[in-house]
Amino acid sequence: MNSRILGLDIGDRRIGVALSDITKTIANPLEVINLGHGTDIFTCLKKIIELHNVSTVILGLPKNMDGTMGPQAKKVTDFGETLKGLFPDKEIDYFDERLSTRQALRTLIEADMSRARRKKVVDKVSAVIILQGYLETLNFKRHKEE
Repeated sequence: MNSRILGLDIGDRRIGVALSDITKTIANPLEVINLGHGTDIFTCLKKIIELHNVSTVILGLPKNMDGTMGPQAKKVTDFGETLKGLFPDKEIDYFDERLSTRQALRTLIEADMSRARRKKVVDKVSAVIILQGYLETLNFKRHKEE
């Protein structure tokens, strides 16, 4: 079918975007969408979804450490509901993203990346971590069923 899965790390100022390969095995960084200044996030996402034949959109769900849903998680689920309305033929799902940004920062620091450069890429690295976790769960379930 050659469709792909899109992973999003939704923040207040930026959205990190990652994309799976066609085998739905590997997550790759795609871009960071800066919000504000008249950016229409849904137009940006529509272009990405059409260009890359996306069938599923995964949103990182920032749960609290105790597993409860806080205000940021509510923003993400509201965003997901808007996506469902705009893209009714696409699957919209969530993946627990606790500590994904911290893990992304740690990885970038270990790579000896400058603070300025880290700030520019941390959101898409977080999106990769979220999407890769989802893909591994998906593939584990698939192999378990075989």
